[in-house]
Amino acid sequence: MSRFEGVFPYLVSPIGADGAVLEAPLRDLVEHLIGAGVHGLTPLGSTGEFAYLSHAQRREIVRIVVSQARGRVPVVAGVAATTTADAVAQARDYERLGADGILGVMEAYFPIPEAGVVAYFTALADATGLPLVLYTNPNFQRSDLSLPAITKLSHHPRIVAIKDASTNTGRLLSIMNAVEGRMDVFSASAHIPAAVMLIGGVGWMAGPACVIPRESVRLYELCRAGNWAEALPLQRRLWRFNELFAQYALAACIKGALQIQGFAVGDPLPPQAPLSEAGRAAVAEALSSLG
Repeated sequence: MSRFEGVFPYLVSPIGADGAVLEAPLRDLVEHLIGAGVHGLTPLGSTGEFAYLSHAQRREIVRIVVSQARGRVPVVAGVAATTTADAVAQARDYERLGADGILGVMEAYFPIPEAGVVAYFTALADATGLPLVLYTNPNFQRSDLSLPAITKLSHHPRIVAIKDASTNTGRLLSIMNAVEGRMDVFSASAHIPAAVMLIGGVGWMAGPACVIPRESVRLYELCRAGNWAEALPLQRRLWRFNELFAQYALAACIKGALQIQGFAVGDPLPPQAPLSEAGRAAVAEALSSLG
């Protein structure tokens, strides 16, 4: 079973005022990121506003990204649903479109018991022949993946990794100890990537890498080489972007930053608000500081 590692930007979802996916800007962004050396692409992550998109919009985004990537890097498409049947249908559809992996998210209105959480992700892993990356973000999800649930799921042959956005790096170390190498761990925007790499992480799946891909790849390479003398100063410089994305709404901030860089990706979907003028000024300043 394929394993993933490196920098996987969470792509934004460019949507026009009429609800149509803006294909040209999305293709331009994919090409730019691959040219910058990223190791994979993740459409329909949290930065991709999956919760605000229709099924048709989600499908079109995956189709475009897979088409533009042309097999040069793996595409790990996000699947999020409140029902197991919907998640399974999405995963099978994305497999037919040519995705190389699935990023699994569980949405919930009512809390789900641990057995139900395990059953949901097991069914998602069983639905296709693709490797599955678990995504847990307890700050926004009603039903979290507990450490015992993660341990159980780590025995599934197609569940290869987890991206945990709990902000608790100690939890990542607990996961690594519990799964004993059966599952890899990716850093999220909430964590300090260099710290996660130091304790055994394999990379990061995060929105900021959409905006600073070359710098993110450089940081990854330094961490992989164990060159902490250069990695840590670079991490300190790049951390400003994580601070900005925490201060302002995530999708708005990343779309605003991409607009500043010349990508016509549009604004977040209503009722979300675009990045404020103060936010745009702060992001522009951070970008200019990189030279």
